[in-house]
Amino acid sequence: MAQSKLFTPITIPTRDGQGLELRNRVVLAPMCQYAVDARDGVPTSWQLVHLGSMAHGGFSLIHTEATAVAAEGRISDRDAGLWNNEQERAWAPIVDYVHSHGAKISVQLAHAGAKASTYAWLPGPAKDGKTGSIGEQDGGWQTYTSSPSDLYGLAPSTAMSIEQIQRSVRDWAAAAQRADVAGFDAIQIHAAHGYLIHQFLSPLSNTRTDEYGGSYENRVRYLKQVVQAVAEVWPQEKVLGIRFSGEDWVPQGWGIADTVRLAGELYQMGVRAFDISSAGIGAFHGPSGPGYQVPLAAAVRQGLPQDAFVTAVGAITDPVQAEQVLVTGAADGVSIGRAALGDPQWANRAAHTLQAEPAIPPQYWRGRW
Repeated sequence: MAQSKLFTPITIPTRDGQGLELRNRVVLAPMCQYAVDARDGVPTSWQLVHLGSMAHGGFSLIHTEATAVAAEGRISDRDAGLWNNEQERAWAPIVDYVHSHGAKISVQLAHAGAKASTYAWLPGPAKDGKTGSIGEQDGGWQTYTSSPSDLYGLAPSTAMSIEQIQRSVRDWAAAAQRADVAGFDAIQIHAAHGYLIHQFLSPLSNTRTDEYGGSYENRVRYLKQVVQAVAEVWPQEKVLGIRFSGEDWVPQGWGIADTVRLAGELYQMGVRAFDISSAGIGAFHGPSGPGYQVPLAAAVRQGLPQDAFVTAVGAITDPVQAEQVLVTGAADGVSIGRAALGDPQWANRAAHTLQAEPAIPPQYWRGRW
């Protein structure tokens, strides 16, 4: 019987030369949960059960939701964070539980920039009918960005000063240190979906005239400083990763050639895991349909050394489709998002479909397919 590539273990390289071994190549994509009802950034039993269920379900590497490096960097006031010690302590048992069921766990560190301070994107009563920027009466806050813009349809955002940029870089490093203490195996720096780092990268949203704007070299400066600061405090034996929007899908925007170039430069800085999504600056003008972003991952995969770990994400819902992404060499792994929300056992069901061994907890053996 041919071995499924999707369920062949793989090791993500680390800077110490050892690597992080994954039991398969099915990754849980980071997905916002908007579940911190106390609005203090401290993860709760929701994160424990949500992420723990994915470990039960056979996923190999589990990314947390976007986890803010600063209070003002939260997308909504119900987001999780990692900017203080209370949050660090609350993440630790969640990390331990995921580990106890054979999975590895990565924290997606994030800062929303101009897209921060918005009402949680939830349906029904949880949403309370409110959308867009949080009103002052509901505790909204001033947001900061590369350059003020009306691209987001939100409350005006303020351009960051050089001092604020430097402080922000320190915030990323401090969050990375807390992630290490909490026991995370990997960090994914969120540089996609129109959030703060992407706001610096894209010429659509960055119109600065100082050393952080204009040329490609200037627009990538903030991200490179973040990566350097994180790498200095993040242990050599742990994985350093990033999520990119490979394309803005808008002429004169950030494009796949830029992504391939920057991925190669960040590889030289120690980044080894690359998750390739797209868009987020202004309205979406890209393609749609099953696997619509896979070609972006394939371009990055082709441009990097073979030991990099590149994952494709976006409308990958079927096990055979996921297997094809890998056997064609388009990516080294697949990130499953919405399909996992509908079925936390997606990875185990895919193993059954592909005649591979699932990772079912012994307590669930009677439910084996």
